[in-house]
Amino acid sequence: MTEPAFRAPKGTFDLVPPRGEAMLAVRDAMAAPLRTAGYGYVETPSFEETTLFARGVGESTDIVSKEMYSFTTRGGDDVTLRPEGTAPVLRAVLENNLHRGALPVKLWYSGSYYRYERPQKGRYRHFSQVGAEILGTEDAASDAELIVLAVDAYRALGLTGVRVLLNTLGSHESRPAYREALQEYLRALDLDDETARRVELNPLRVLDDKRPEIQKALASAPLITDFLSPSDRAHHDTVRALLTSAGVEFEDDPRLVRGLDYYTRTLFEFVHDGLGSQSAVGGGGRYDGLSELIGGPSLPGVGWALGADRTLLAMEAEGLPLPGATGVDVFAVPLGDEAAAWAFGLVTSLRREGVAADLATGGRGLKGAMKAADRSGAKYAVVVGERDLAEGVAQVKDLTTGDQQAVSVNGLVTHLKRLV
Repeated sequence: MTEPAFRAPKGTFDLVPPRGEAMLAVRDAMAAPLRTAGYGYVETPSFEETTLFARGVGESTDIVSKEMYSFTTRGGDDVTLRPEGTAPVLRAVLENNLHRGALPVKLWYSGSYYRYERPQKGRYRHFSQVGAEILGTEDAASDAELIVLAVDAYRALGLTGVRVLLNTLGSHESRPAYREALQEYLRALDLDDETARRVELNPLRVLDDKRPEIQKALASAPLITDFLSPSDRAHHDTVRALLTSAGVEFEDDPRLVRGLDYYTRTLFEFVHDGLGSQSAVGGGGRYDGLSELIGGPSLPGVGWALGADRTLLAMEAEGLPLPGATGVDVFAVPLGDEAAAWAFGLVTSLRREGVAADLATGGRGLKGAMKAADRSGAKYAVVVGERDLAEGVAQVKDLTTGDQQAVSVNGLVTHLKRLV
C-alpha cells in the first residue's frame, strides 16, 4: 500500500465516520440543555488579536507563555488561533453591544481550539469544545445553573463517572490577603527559577503546577477558604446549597485552580477517573473582572467549556455505545438503467419526506447491491427491475427477517414511511 503524501499535523487527528458522527452527537447533547434554557448561539472567528488573550487569559499562564499559535499576518497584524472561548465571546458581546440590552446575556458556542501542547491521549493541539457564558449578573444562581446544565448534558450521554469538583477563589476583596500569605509560604520553598518568577507574578499559577514535587511542597500551603470575606463566603455557600437542591453531587476541593488568570469566586471542574492523567472533561468558573481587563465596562460573568474529545473518551472508558447516525432506513437496489433512474427519484422523494434513504450506484449486480444494503444499516431494501416497473410494483424486503412483498409504486413512499 502506498504511503499518503500528507498526514494530519502532529497532535491533531481527523474525524471520520463513524467517530465523526459520534462527535456531532456529543456536541448536540452538550448543547441541548442550553438551548432548552434559552441560551443564544454565538460564533467567533478562529483567530483574534494576540493581545486579547495576553490581557484576558493572563501572561503568567502556560497558555499565553508557551501554548498559543501566534503569527503575524501579511498585513502586519499580530493574531493568535483561539486557545479558549471566553475572551473571544466577551469581545463579541462588547463589540456588538449585547451588554446594552436586557441582562443577563446567555450564550453558547461550539468550535475548534488550538494549543501547542505535548500530545498524548486526551490532550491534543487541535480540540473541540462546547461552551456557555452568562454575562451581566453576579447572582450565585447563575453559577449553579451552568453546573447543573453541564451535569444534565453528561447524564444525557449516559455517563455516570463524571465528578464535580468545586472551589472558590474569592473576589478582589478577599484575594490580596491570601496572595500575600501564599507568596510568603512559597518564597520559603526551594523552587526553580521559572516557578519562583511565577510566585511574584501570580502565585495562584504555582498551585496549578502538576509536578509531583511541587504538589508535595504545597501540602501545607494556605487555603483561600481561610481568607474569604463574608460576601464571598455567602456567595459560595449559596452555590453549594443550590446544587444540593438540584440533586447535583459535588466535592469541595480547596486546592482547585484552573489554568486561566481571569477566574474569581466560583471555580469548578468536571473530571472522569477513567481517563488517566488527563482526567478533566470540562470546567469553568466566574470571571467578574475580565471585561475591564480587555477594555470594557464592568460586566460580571460566569461560564464553562466542555471538551467533546475527552467526553467521547470517557464514554468509551465506561463502555457506552457511541452515539451518532445508525445508517439509513431504506436502501434502493435497482437492476438496470431504467430502474436506476426510477430508484433515484424514489430515494429523493423519501429523503424529502424525512426518511433516511440511499441507493446502489455504478450498475452493481443484485449480490453486490444487497451487500451494500446490509452495510448501510438499512431496515428495508427496495429491489426493482425492468419487469417490476412494467408491472407497476417494487419488491420491499425486510432485511432483518428476510420477508419480501410486492408493493405498488404509486403508494410506495407512503408504505415505507409507515414501516420506518
